[in-house]
Amino acid sequence: MRVHSLFLYPVKSLAGIPVSSFVMDDFGPQGDRRWMIVDSERQFVTQRNFPELARVSTAIEQDCVTVSVPGEGAFRLQATDTGVRVRVWQDWVDAFVGAEDASAALSRFCGTALQFVFMPDATFRRVDAGRVSEVRRVSFADGFPFLVTNLASLEELNSRLPAPVEMRRFRPNIVVEGAEPWQEDDWRQIDIGQQSFSLVKPCSRCVMTTVDPDTGVKDAALQPLRTLGQYRRTDDGVIFGMNAIHQSPGRISVGDPVNNRITE
Repeated sequence: MRVHSLFLYPVKSLAGIPVSSFVMDDFGPQGDRRWMIVDSERQFVTQRNFPELARVSTAIEQDCVTVSVPGEGAFRLQATDTGVRVRVWQDWVDAFVGAEDASAALSRFCGTALQFVFMPDATFRRVDAGRVSEVRRVSFADGFPFLVTNLASLEELNSRLPAPVEMRRFRPNIVVEGAEPWQEDDWRQIDIGQQSFSLVKPCSRCVMTTVDPDTGVKDAALQPLRTLGQYRRTDDGVIFGMNAIHQSPGRISVGDPVNNRITE
């Protein structure tokens, strides 16, 4: 097995960036989901609410995040010194408000008042203590620093679908190739190159998987979620991929060997 592809998501729920490697810091993939979008109630906003967010692309240039809003242009995200409490799922955390120009452009694009916010190093949001006993942090990601998926599982799913979908629908950080379909269900510890990961929870999937990442339109037949629900439903929900935490800072790259150390 080896790493097939890697992705970063500088802004929660905006388009991701395929990369050849990434550095891992205390949060997880460096720069991953340190930015988020909130509404006027300071509640997080995703493609579940606004599927058109899939069309807002991101880039990282000299450690700065740029977003390109259709019909509005490109904007560099810059945190101001204005602090704000924002909500992501059940967590209220401290963040900084982003500069107004990008937020105003996104608000026009989505037709409602939205705001970019940034999670500083000083903010500590804990990974789910029910799944991870260590006191570990996570950015604005749903709950864990990494999502690991298996290319063979996507291929097996596509064999059941009326039209194939890309892995981008599932927004992974790490895609593994060379495994059997659904073999990842049993992984508990994997090594990627010189780095070790604990796979702590199956990833339950939602309506975001039905959003076309190119058009920002939800599939009318709710695919691939409907098909997944026919044979991948568990106590954790309809699952595809595994959430993970890393054991130490470091770097992983496309092509790195992947070794499974512990299974159930």
